[in-house]
Amino acid sequence: MITFKKTIVIMPVKDLSTVNHLIDDLFKWPTTEEEWGQYALTDEQIQFFNENGFLAGVKLLNETQIERLRNELAELVDAHHPGHGLFYEFHSNESTSSDSILFHALGAWRITNGFHDVLWNPAFVMAASQLLGNKAVRFWHDQLFYKPAKKGGVVAWHQDYSYWTRTTPLAHLTCWCGLDDSTVENGCLQYVPGSHKWGLLDKPELAGDLMGIMDYLTPEQQAEFKPIPVETKAGEGIFHHGLTLHGSGENKSDRPRRAFVVNVFADGVKSDADAELLKGVPIINKGEQMQGQFFPLLFNPAEVFAAV
Repeated sequence: MITFKKTIVIMPVKDLSTVNHLIDDLFKWPTTEEEWGQYALTDEQIQFFNENGFLAGVKLLNETQIERLRNELAELVDAHHPGHGLFYEFHSNESTSSDSILFHALGAWRITNGFHDVLWNPAFVMAASQLLGNKAVRFWHDQLFYKPAKKGGVVAWHQDYSYWTRTTPLAHLTCWCGLDDSTVENGCLQYVPGSHKWGLLDKPELAGDLMGIMDYLTPEQQAEFKPIPVETKAGEGIFHHGLTLHGSGENKSDRPRRAFVVNVFADGVKSDADAELLKGVPIINKGEQMQGQFFPLLFNPAEVFAAV
């Protein structure tokens, strides 16, 4: 009897980092000043960000866009996804506790159309530019977070820039966007208002002890450590400064808490290391400007508004 071994061929996925513009029809790039105006933050929102180091409740996605990204995330959590090799980092469970799960990955923008195109979401780039001082916005990297129901792990208190000092100067901005309603029960983000004025702190283990940051704070900072939970609706974004202390607790609810993050900086930021900035990305030598295929310019207000 002759038997035949079945061979499964996994076709490679196109690296979408080679496309530095909208691919799909999930978002529409505005062509008039009026269309751009609908995405503009108010002076009050910008003032709140500058004073507190974060801004919540910014509507970024509609129901169709949310569902599309949920579906893509469901595919990407599979370590056998054909585009897996394009991730900069992939942690099926980054939690240091055996009783909890924290899925965390970087590089989804290279793999699926939806997570690629959120970089060029007009609502996102407009707000990002304003919060960076009306400057041109350049992409740094993205992240996916997934806390499953009942056993979702924590993200320890930290400052984002403490992990990014291989780039300089500090002109960075983070946008976290929930794909589910985010509540205290399912592990919403929490912030320490005004902590972006404390300067750069040592970095703790990201998925380790939730309160590990306390070991790095002065007595005065410990006294000012008064976190507030920030609950959001699905599709709403929270922007925060690169030095703002933030973290999130366990997901104890009966529903998942899914989110993606887009990290950017003002155009002109330079490499501060003669080493790999992201896994698999060609080295940008120390002192050279961050740019190129993997760090595309997302939005330049001077060019955009000159063209409308």
